[in-house]
Amino acid sequence: MKKNNYGRIVNISSGLGQLHEMGGAYPAYRMSKTAINAITKVLAAELAGTNILVNSICPGWVKTRMGGPGATRSVEEGADTAVWLTTLPDQGQQGRFFVTVKKCPGS
Repeated sequence: MKKNNYGRIVNISSGLGQLHEMGGAYPAYRMSKTAINAITKVLAAELAGTNILVNSICPGWVKTRMGGPGATRSVEEGADTAVWLTTLPDQGQQGRFFVTVKKCPGS
């Protein structure tokens, strides 16, 4: 990416990784998602001034093996913001955490 001065990194996180929403339950999962949000900010700062954009998202509760059949979002709906972030124009959003739905866990 650096060689070509172009790239889009989209980290998949969760509302459960937001510090202002930190609470009990699922401590390992919460810490892993908090770490993803932190590395997103660190990488964005490291890559400032390049055309490599780094962001993270909470896709919501998605019907996957992890989300299960009771989840409220299809795989396509869960992927829509990630796809949008991969196609950002030069000078697009950088170092942000996007919560794609109001019912994202922890949001």
